[in-house]
This record gives sequence, C-alpha cells and structure tokens, in this order.
Amino acid sequence: MRNITLTTPDIIKDVWQETSVPPPSAPLVVDITARESTAMYYIGRQLIREYGSYENPAFIATLHLNAYQLLPERIARILSQFGTDYSAGQYGAIVFRGLIQVDQDDLGKTPSSWKDADYEKLKAYGFISSLMHGAVPSKPVQYYAQRKGGGLMHAIIPDEKMSHTQTGSGSRTDLFVHTEDAFLFHQADFLSFLFIRNEERVPSTLYSIRSHGATDEVMRPLFRSLYKCPKDANYTKDTAAGEEVSTAVLYGNETYPFIRFDAAEQIHNPDAGQSAEAMHYLEEFWKAAKTHIYNDFVPEAGDLIFVNNHLCAHGRNAFVAGYREEKGVLVPCERRMMLRMMSKTSLINIRAVTKTDDPYFIMEEHYGNIFR
Repeated sequence: MRNITLTTPDIIKDVWQETSVPPPSAPLVVDITARESTAMYYIGRQLIREYGSYENPAFIATLHLNAYQLLPERIARILSQFGTDYSAGQYGAIVFRGLIQVDQDDLGKTPSSWKDADYEKLKAYGFISSLMHGAVPSKPVQYYAQRKGGGLMHAIIPDEKMSHTQTGSGSRTDLFVHTEDAFLFHQADFLSFLFIRNEERVPSTLYSIRSHGATDEVMRPLFRSLYKCPKDANYTKDTAAGEEVSTAVLYGNETYPFIRFDAAEQIHNPDAGQSAEAMHYLEEFWKAAKTHIYNDFVPEAGDLIFVNNHLCAHGRNAFVAGYREEKGVLVPCERRMMLRMMSKTSLINIRAVTKTDDPYFIMEEHYGNIFR
C-alpha cells in the first residue's frame, strides 16, 4: 500500500474559526498563469477530438474524472474546496482572470442575438466550462425555463429588441443583482460566466449575502415564507403574473444563510403582488444590500466568473451595445458575448422535476409546478 501524505492547501480556511473572519466584500481573484492558460487551450482541443461535443453523454458521464485528471491542479483544488465552503468568509464567487485564450478572428462578428450564435465555434469553451463545474464537483444541467432548454451552455448576447429588459439580452438598463431563477425551488447550484468579448468594458456586478456578516435584525424576517417572486422578464406579462406561491428569501443555516433573491422581480415589479409587510422587509433589506454590491471588476476576453448561486447574486451595469468610450467619445466595437453554464450537485434531488429520459433537463416552471 502506498503512503499518502495529505496536505492542506493555503486556500482552505479553518471554518471552525468563522467568528474571527471579517465579512468578505469582494470575490476571490485568481490570476491564471501563462502555463495554465496554455494548458486549457490544449485541453479544449483534445476533448473536441475525443468527444466531439461537450454534451456527449460519454463526456458528461466521466466529467468529474476528466476534470481532476485534465485541469491544472491548482484550479481543480480551488474549485473542489469552493464547492463545500459555506463559511462566514466565503464570498460565493471566484474570478479566474485570463483562464483561456480567445481567438477573436476565428470567432468572427458577434451575432445579432443568441439565436444566431454559432456553437461550432464555441465547442472548446463549452468543454472548459464543463470541466470547471466538474471539479466542484457539479453536473451541468439545462432548464426548460431558459430558452426551452437551449443546451448546457448559453451564449449571452445583447439584443437591440430587448435592450431595456431585465434579461441577459438587455443592455440599456442596469441588470439588478439576482440569484439565477429565483422563482424555482430547484435553481442552479453553481453558475459560470465565461467572457468571450467585453469590448464595451461593462463591469460585472456581484452581491454576496456573506457581506452582511451573521444574520441581523434586518435579515431575520427574510426567513419567513412571505415573499413572492414572479417568473422573470423572459416571460410575457400575462404569463409571468398571478403566481400565488410565497417563499422565504433566506434559508438554510440561521446564522450564515443561503439566499434566493431577485431585486427586479421581488421589489421593482409592481405586478409581484407583495403584501405590505413583505415589501417593508424587502425594502429594508435592499437598503442594506445595496451598500454591499461589488462592481469593481471589468471582465476581459478569457476571464471566467464562477458563482455559488445560493450565496452570491449577479448582474451588470447598463451599457451601449457595440460601443466603447474613448476619451469621452463612443466608438464602434464588437458587441459583448458571454457564455453561461449552470449545474447541480445532485441529480437525485431534482429527479422529480426532470424529463423522464434526461435527468439533466429540468422542467420546473415556477416553485414546483412543471411544464407540461
């Protein structure tokens, strides 16, 4: 039998000393080395040759094995530890700066909307994103509520027809911070946002429930099941309105909780139907939450933001798609493109809301209701 020496990486905190940890105010930023970035480039191409598609069942079945064998060890260790760290000092998001090399010439012009995205050119990025989720470990899934499924990875592209909406296709208004699919009980556990282009220099917005510290008097009422959350702006007004289910905003551990929250739908949507009591608690919470919003990071091509969807909400600043500011003047540029992937740590816990023949395809419509 081999002797195995177990070492504790520097990134792993002593979670038993949480009380001495100050509330985190920003995500962990990991600068990827040139060697690691080059390795990611060749890993993506190797997997294309071996599996063809990141949705190949044979690849998904061996995802965790591939993640730990192929990813640079430092990256795999960081993600593995992140997946089970719910401590007081865990912000809930990691920025991997310079993770991959993006060939802008090969990519071509940004299409007019996500419907026109050429996923053949995005295969390598899909494999890399999948491996990042696999190291948590978590399994990529798709939601019928998002583009009727639309695959395991979605291209997020500004669409002029939706420029003023609270969606990933919007641009002209700030996208309020939200946990993904806050109107579902089985929302994603983890999200990745891989930036292929951000020539407009749009800051990404993050907000962590851990930035408040331990539960206080403003947060405590949010554990009560008082709050409604309509389906988001991807739905028509008639389809999104009239939802009667009320849930808690905070859940899990009473001292260091998880969060299910969408500022746009729960606070700023007049059709949400919140009670006066619920709205009062939400508005008091929002006053405090806004002081903790982080938007100092401007992603560049090749950066990836990895998010625990139970700890950290995300959004972005408003921008003019296809233009960047230079010395006070707007000049044309290629429009923004980001690739989103979502994952769940357990297929068992979602089986009641997945397709019979596809345990990775979630059919939940709104708080337990199923698309038929």
